[in-house]
Amino acid sequence: MANLPADSSTEKVHVPSEPSGGPGATEEINEKLLLLGNARIEGLLNDINASKVQLDGSKGAFSNGSQIPCNIILKRTRPRLWLPTLTIAWGVVATLLGLVHNLAGFLVARFFLGVTESGLFPGVVFYFSMWYKRRERQYRISLFFSAASLAGAFGGILAFEGLATIVIAFAAYWFIENYPESSKFLSRPEKEFIQARLAADSDATHREKFTWSAVYDAFRDPNCWLYGLGFHTMSLPLYTLSLFLPTIIKDLGYTAATAQLLTIPPYALAFVTTLAVAVCSERLARRALFIAASAVVAAIGYIILLSNTDPNARPAISYVGTFFAAAGIYPATALVLSWPAINVSGQTKRATANAMQISIGNIGAVLGTQLYRSNHGPRFVVGHATALAYLVANIAVVSVLAWKLKNQNLQRAQVADEIVDVGIAEDWKGDGDARWRFQY
Repeated sequence: MANLPADSSTEKVHVPSEPSGGPGATEEINEKLLLLGNARIEGLLNDINASKVQLDGSKGAFSNGSQIPCNIILKRTRPRLWLPTLTIAWGVVATLLGLVHNLAGFLVARFFLGVTESGLFPGVVFYFSMWYKRRERQYRISLFFSAASLAGAFGGILAFEGLATIVIAFAAYWFIENYPESSKFLSRPEKEFIQARLAADSDATHREKFTWSAVYDAFRDPNCWLYGLGFHTMSLPLYTLSLFLPTIIKDLGYTAATAQLLTIPPYALAFVTTLAVAVCSERLARRALFIAASAVVAAIGYIILLSNTDPNARPAISYVGTFFAAAGIYPATALVLSWPAINVSGQTKRATANAMQISIGNIGAVLGTQLYRSNHGPRFVVGHATALAYLVANIAVVSVLAWKLKNQNLQRAQVADEIVDVGIAEDWKGDGDARWRFQY
């Protein structure tokens, strides 16, 4: 193993990104199918006998704080068991949602959909951190997250509901591998190669046992809260764009069918920008710069939306604004979500930090659902203005976090040299170790 090149390309080793990405992509497609934005313009109110006011008040039922327990279970069990099981559970709930006939049943189903579905994304992010080097994780997470924009593009015109989720999740039991050292599809030299390159800069090769103290470490770390705040300030515009884009387009005077189709181009652009920004960010090893730049692009979109005083007379202007919003929100969100996976060391702490970030972010999503009221259209001034303010706040949070990480690196450089092989450090103390360097 001593002769294995730690920085060699991974092209010769087939790391199983696709099996884990499969359920993830299905989660996003399923989420878009069940989002109120598309369902609302197709007659959801009549189906569950609810008023617009009641539906507006129910939008927060989908978000909850089950991400942290889910990632703790993932750490204490195995990815091959937990991730498909979790996916099957919310696939069943999603399918049963089609049997709901009143508002009470709808709220209960939406709540349990959130309980079962919310643990998958932070779980997959942690899973990636056990297979890829730190610098490689960002692009893989962005690739996984880009499925959300594709789902936004085509979810409104698909009708598979939760059944496709269940089928793919069952298949995942046979395709998802746990970790490199136990993988059945890798030869012994390939396992040693992956282990050697992972050991060079991360704790992925450590046989770390779960401890509650590691969970508490994440809650005590200010950086983990800043990662969460970074996603919180992006989740409000992210979720509200997905939730209300079909309604916004329909309120511009288009039919429901046309509104569904007109949501495709903005999300298609978001898919392209998410991958393009991820590639550039990875090659330049810069995260904060690209997050802030993407947030600026999204902010331009909301400025365009707010500046159009008569959307019914000038729908093209508002439609252009949605392109800028989608093109900036999605790549920025993907990069923000990759930060804990890159910088948090200690496997249990990282799993907790990933889940914390999603939980904190979802608070912004809940708030956002209450800002786009039915009687606010077609301009939605309150919602658009709040989303714009959140994007400005995101730039501030990301800038502060980058400055903080840079200063911590400078302080640590005066104490100890950067570690070159985390895997063989028997006295490793996680990201609190003075030899650890943060990436920003």
